[in-house]
Amino acid sequence: MSYASLPEPDASRPPSRHRPPSWFVRNRLGLAAGAAVALVIATAGVYLGGADVTPEPSNAANALEYPSPSAGQAESPGAATSTSATPAVSATPSASTTPSTAATPKVPTTGWIPVDRAAWKAQADAYQKVKVDPVPAGVGNLPEFRADCQYSHRLPDDPIVAPGLPGASHMHSFVGNKAVDAHTVAGDLTTFTATSCKPVQDHSAYWVPTLYDNATGKPVETTGFRVYYRSLAKTSTGQMPMPNGLRMISGDAKKKKPTPRGATGQFYCAFYGPGDLDGIARSTNGNWPICGGNATLHFMMQFPDCWDGRHLDSPNHKDHVAYGSGNGCPSSHPVRIPAITFDIQYPAKGTPAGYYLSSDKEGKSASSMHGDAFVMWDVDTMNKRTKNCVLQRRTCDNDGYQK
Repeated sequence: MSYASLPEPDASRPPSRHRPPSWFVRNRLGLAAGAAVALVIATAGVYLGGADVTPEPSNAANALEYPSPSAGQAESPGAATSTSATPAVSATPSASTTPSTAATPKVPTTGWIPVDRAAWKAQADAYQKVKVDPVPAGVGNLPEFRADCQYSHRLPDDPIVAPGLPGASHMHSFVGNKAVDAHTVAGDLTTFTATSCKPVQDHSAYWVPTLYDNATGKPVETTGFRVYYRSLAKTSTGQMPMPNGLRMISGDAKKKKPTPRGATGQFYCAFYGPGDLDGIARSTNGNWPICGGNATLHFMMQFPDCWDGRHLDSPNHKDHVAYGSGNGCPSSHPVRIPAITFDIQYPAKGTPAGYYLSSDKEGKSASSMHGDAFVMWDVDTMNKRTKNCVLQRRTCDNDGYQK
């Protein structure tokens, strides 16, 4: 399996190297660079945001057109129902990978969902006490760890945007936790832990709109879905782990602009060796590359690296997180967390007929590509990997240090 790397600072497209560097150029993917540097947190410093600060809405508001549940809707931080960051797990969880269906399905809480402050403080305190493992010789200096995932299942559900409403979204392709559907809440991710990811300590769920072959109407599912947790900055000062239960979205499902050669936010061709990453040709509508040689379609997507320290979600699923700038996070989002990056590989080379995403069947561009992350890890594993790999700026794979 090949994985494309991220773009060089002065390049107009991602290079063909498969090994990602330790930084990320946000302009290539059309992502905002964020506010000016406001706060750099000391290594043992702040891990809870101010108790009385309501985040201002961002300019990158989520614009998905899904209906909202009529119950359990929290309109503001003060109205939100508390949701535990580390939900209790039944003493005798079911062996099934599919949650049982109750007579009255639960409607997950939405809106400003507060973190369980006691649980987060306990995780942060434990993180500060974690000792760094000895680093074997030859380990790289890319500050990251990862999970390698395979396609799990496909549903017209979205437990972040349309929780409790099965069939309310466009079709999504899920990787990671195998039990995810419209009714999934954080506790389900710890009870039903069967996963298509390695390491198995990653119980998270990740999903993107389903890709379809325009000529046949058949879905094209991923053959490789790598999830990086990395530092985007030049230093890891103040680095903290990811809180369990955090959910967020990258991209815009309503964006329906053409994606011609050279456009930001397009699929590209990746493989080992030289070649044209924008394709040797384009689909008839110009929106999709046709790959040469051994190249196949890839897509890369970056999530924010700063958190407000107070909420696991927000009404638009974006305002509780933010992109850092330089080596700092904005004062409104002072907690530096690992930045999730999706590196997605498809078993398709491109055709004149091209493709379409379930989020834009009519326009058939790639601009509506977006991703969802519902984070849930074994806490000790998350803490250890963040300390060993991201804070210490060492390259780790699914099992730890990468040799």
